[in-house]
Amino acid sequence: MRITVSAALALTLAVGVTQAAAAVDAPASTDGLWRMDGYGTVLALRDGQLQEYQTTAVSCLKGFAARQTRPGVYTTPDNVVLTVRTRRDRDRATVAIDGSAGHRKLRRIPALPDDCTRPAPSGPLASFDVFWHSFAENYPFFSAKGIDWESMRTRYRAKVHPGITRDELFAVFRDMVSPMYDAHVAVGDGDKYFAQGRPGTELPTEELDEKAKKYIVRRDLAKARNLRNFANGRITYADLPGDRGYLRISGFDGYAAEGAPYSAERAVLDQTLDTVLTSQRAKRLKGLIIDLRINGGGSDLLGVRIAERLTDSPYVAYRKRARNDSTDPTKYTSPEPVRVTPAQAPHYTGPIAVLTGGSTVSAGETFTQSLIARPEGRVVRIGQPTQGVFSDILGRVLPNGMGAVLPNEQYLTSTGDTFDGPGIPPHLKEPVFTEEEFAKNRDSAYDRALNVLR
Repeated sequence: MRITVSAALALTLAVGVTQAAAAVDAPASTDGLWRMDGYGTVLALRDGQLQEYQTTAVSCLKGFAARQTRPGVYTTPDNVVLTVRTRRDRDRATVAIDGSAGHRKLRRIPALPDDCTRPAPSGPLASFDVFWHSFAENYPFFSAKGIDWESMRTRYRAKVHPGITRDELFAVFRDMVSPMYDAHVAVGDGDKYFAQGRPGTELPTEELDEKAKKYIVRRDLAKARNLRNFANGRITYADLPGDRGYLRISGFDGYAAEGAPYSAERAVLDQTLDTVLTSQRAKRLKGLIIDLRINGGGSDLLGVRIAERLTDSPYVAYRKRARNDSTDPTKYTSPEPVRVTPAQAPHYTGPIAVLTGGSTVSAGETFTQSLIARPEGRVVRIGQPTQGVFSDILGRVLPNGMGAVLPNEQYLTSTGDTFDGPGIPPHLKEPVFTEEEFAKNRDSAYDRALNVLR
């Protein structure tokens, strides 16, 4: 799983909502300056342009930009669409960023923060301070991971001096975040890049995905019927003996042409689901295996869209909140429910076996979480715990042109807990794509699923 670090990072990786905000006014009233609740962000909407400012206690740096494409709607050069709507008092608004779940609340402010009107800080120490504060003010998991970020500052700032090279500074940042073992944390400088997952897991790559897919087709699907690939090969479906189905999803993006907007991704998914979950098949199936063992994530809302084809009753998939106090890591935005509404199309409501592992990442995990509260129940998770990263990714630019990404959100269960860190555990533990499994021509998780769905 490769994360691209750029000025537009916050949007290309942390795409937002499609649900409409309540009690909205005419979009023309959105012009002005807005501070986001959480996210360390100020938005300037003027003269048909949107400009992001990334703020900390010591800095304000320009982030992504977008142009107005219709009233209240802005599009980035990467075709990410933002929709801004004010509430009745005109000093409150929400921003909807196509592709993931939850609103981001905005409050009108009279002027840009002072740091935004001064020359940006420069030099290695300035970059270090912005880096450290970006995590100190936004990262939610220091306590859970046993990391003393204050001591990290004392230890590593002493290594930074005016003559430090870029490679040396990159190494400092890498060493600071290494103890997090968080796949949603990364540091980048041009082609140089560092990220890592939870110990004992392997992050998904195209090579791993292709290897697993070939193995599954050869071993597990040898007797399957109607084997087809969809969505640029990201989705595979097959009918199995005994009126069971197999649905493999390797990610929640990349369905349409490169650079296509979320609407195109959604259209391809809908077409795929219409082909796979026909009315006849949805009624005939006695069990469905959903294979997420190699899943690199993507759009949370595409996962919600699949969940909408797997239920007859509306329900809350999870509640989402973001850290919003720079000095108090226990303070968050109000949790917002992300809802699953049954699709106006054929849907399957029978038993499901979900296959997961440490290479089930991000949106692959939020989709898994969305099935936990499925009213029909009868969802059994088999394999290994997921990677343990759920948040949209917050992109930060540094004064020297380097970049970093980090999570700042939590996805809450009905009991107010999260699976961040250890991941979502399976009901039934089985090895997942180990060397021993490959060597002995085994797929224990798949075989267990077949037994469960008898």
